[in-house]
Amino acid sequence: MRTRLLQALSLFSTGLLAGAFGYGAGNLVPTFHAVPIAMRLDFHAALMEMNGITMQGTMAVSALSTLVLAASARGRARVLAGAAGLLTVSSFLITRFGNVPINGRIKQWAVTAPPPDHAEVLWRWELFNDARTATAALAFALLVFIALSGQTRAVAA
Repeated sequence: MRTRLLQALSLFSTGLLAGAFGYGAGNLVPTFHAVPIAMRLDFHAALMEMNGITMQGTMAVSALSTLVLAASARGRARVLAGAAGLLTVSSFLITRFGNVPINGRIKQWAVTAPPPDHAEVLWRWELFNDARTATAALAFALLVFIALSGQTRAVAA
C-alpha cells in the first residue's frame, strides 16, 4: 500500500511538473512573442517571482518521490522509474543553471532596459525551457507507462 501511494505521488507530482512546463511552452512563450518587449519583461519577472517556490517544490517532490520509487522497485519498473527520476533531476538542473540565471537578467532589464543582444538571450531561455519541458514530459510518460503496463506488480509492496 505504501509503495502504491509513493507511485501515485511520483505520478501526480511529475504530471504537475510536465503540465506546468507544457503550459508555459505552449501558451506563455507564444504570448511573450505577441506583446511588446517591455510588457514581456514585466510579466516574465513577476511570473518568475510567483513560480520560484511552487515550481521548485514541485520539482523536488517529483524528483525525490520518483527516485525513491526506483529504489523500492524491481526489474524493469526500477529502470524506468530510475530513468524518470533522472529526467526530473535534469529538469531541475536545466532550470537552475539555464533558466534561472537568465531570469535574473530579465528582472534587471524590466527595471532598466534590455541590452542590444536581448533577443538572443531570450531565445536561449526558450531553448532551456523547451529542454526542461521535454525532460519533464518524458519522465511523466515513463511513470504513466509503469502504471498502465502492469509494471506496478514489479514494485515491492
